[in-house]
Amino acid sequence: MAKTLEYLNQVLRGASSAGWASPSLLLRYAIIVVAIGGISFAYAFSAGWVGWPVHRAPLSATRVVNAFEATTGPHPGFRRNHAKGICIAGHFDSNGAGAALSRARVFAPGVVPIVGRFSVPGTNPSVADGESRLRSLALRFAVPDGEEWRTAMNSVPIFSVRTPDEFVAELAAQREDKGTGKPDPARVAEFEAQHPEARAFRAWTRTHPASSGFDNATYYGVSAFRFVKADGTSQYVRWSMVPEVAYEPVAAAQRRDPDFLAHRLVNTLRQGPLRWHLILAVARPGDAIDDSTQLWVQTPDRLRVDAGTLVVESAQAQIDGRCRNIDFDPLILPAGIEPSGDPLLSARAATYMESFYRRMSEEVRYASKR
Repeated sequence: MAKTLEYLNQVLRGASSAGWASPSLLLRYAIIVVAIGGISFAYAFSAGWVGWPVHRAPLSATRVVNAFEATTGPHPGFRRNHAKGICIAGHFDSNGAGAALSRARVFAPGVVPIVGRFSVPGTNPSVADGESRLRSLALRFAVPDGEEWRTAMNSVPIFSVRTPDEFVAELAAQREDKGTGKPDPARVAEFEAQHPEARAFRAWTRTHPASSGFDNATYYGVSAFRFVKADGTSQYVRWSMVPEVAYEPVAAAQRRDPDFLAHRLVNTLRQGPLRWHLILAVARPGDAIDDSTQLWVQTPDRLRVDAGTLVVESAQAQIDGRCRNIDFDPLILPAGIEPSGDPLLSARAATYMESFYRRMSEEVRYASKR
């Protein structure tokens, strides 16, 4: 699946650089839509959705994406969540310590190229940065031997809901009112009264103000994954990317610039690369493995492994940057990393694919009108 998506991305980049004429461009997009349809079927087949349970996961993905679109209205051509973002490129410098937990090649000593994306959550690509309480980081590690590791992380270590159905209900509660342009506080309060984990999420964000930049936030994988060693033994792990730049909360003056996050990132990178440490936290008895709404308490006896350094070297606009056509599916994993039973993982994977398909289909319709 990962190789097929990467091939499609290469086709997109190659066709663009070749400067195809308008009729050929339309044909190009038509071919892409057919290809995406085939990929979607292969993806569903490999996930076990083809056959008797075929209606379940695709239906959930459709409901989630529809719910995203309903929150602020449609924004054709953009991701259905994290619509506003900026592409990045660099590498991961593995120190070899992660090999004690997983046989994944990404943890062997050496350098692995990465392409990624910083973003803020939400469906509106023109939202002001100051309105967001979260920062997000998605990465694609180009692991040797053609493998990939993709991960989408947030600056909050928990999710607000546990299941896809609860997430759809939360999005409905957060739908913008046409009169005010903001969610109805009473509707949000009613949802949180019925979902204590959503209140816990909001409480965490209130006591941990958003960072002043993409560069000084810690990013969490949130869900647990099963790390398999070379001898076949395994244990569950949650990971985070911890910045070398000291955290600072966003300042009131910054909010006057609606795009201060991207501006700060570009200006900072002109002075040199940015670095984060990949920290692998190992589960202890009693830790929630299949529930991303539950924190893992940071006790002194928890094993935490610094597996290496993420180095971000450059940034590009998302409209034509290398991250544009990458689907940061959290279930694209290298051998040695496996998903837990967290129900949000498969739902996120299906939702990302649905969003990707809609974005590409909208490009076809746009090209046909040119």
